[in-house]
Amino acid sequence: MNYEVVIPAAGQGKRMNAGKNKQFIELEGKPVIAHTLTVFEADPSCTGIILVINEAERDEFMDMIERYSFSKIKKMAGGGAERQESVYNGLKHASEPIVFIHDGARPFIEYPVLQELAATAEREGAATLAVPVKDTIKRVEKGEVLETVERSSLWAVQTPQAFRLSEILHAHKDAELHHYQGTDDASLIERLQQKVHVITGSYANLKLTTPEDLLIAEAILKQRKGEINHDTNRTGI
Repeated sequence: MNYEVVIPAAGQGKRMNAGKNKQFIELEGKPVIAHTLTVFEADPSCTGIILVINEAERDEFMDMIERYSFSKIKKMAGGGAERQESVYNGLKHASEPIVFIHDGARPFIEYPVLQELAATAEREGAATLAVPVKDTIKRVEKGEVLETVERSSLWAVQTPQAFRLSEILHAHKDAELHHYQGTDDASLIERLQQKVHVITGSYANLKLTTPEDLLIAEAILKQRKGEINHDTNRTGI
């Protein structure tokens, strides 16, 4: 099942406190966004990547694309004032019937879920990765606990999120018309009373948001590199 992917990468990530776009922070000597793009470059079912950027960083993105010989970048669209506007700008350049929307700062997607996402979106209209919440969740107001929330039905939503292109374009257009800001793209579909199907993701598929996340990311990369080396030594390749 072929798909295109829109990757918003225009945000500055102020919580990262890196003094630059967090997409260009290096993990094991490679920018975060390059790790993310590598996954989709390597997936034969991905026919194109639409990267949404801050126009002031266009040259830096161009240099990165050339450095790593990325060949699937179909378009670099300008970002908007908010993530939702940026994604909508990117979606306008998509053409495949199925489109993914994926955070640029979420570099640890795993291949097996990509085809499942695409197939579910084709069949049902919308799908998202998510993982069950592990921590106890409490509702807090003015520094005091109001209640403990039953977590058995709570899931932490991830990306990629996958949609029929026609449906997510309609959802974005309607949200823009009514000045509605959702917390993610799936919420725009939910707003129109349409179902979003959940596929269990991986806890390793974290979004890099704070400096502490970089420590976890480095550990994940080292573990994966160790697994590859172990498999290579075992097979004698």
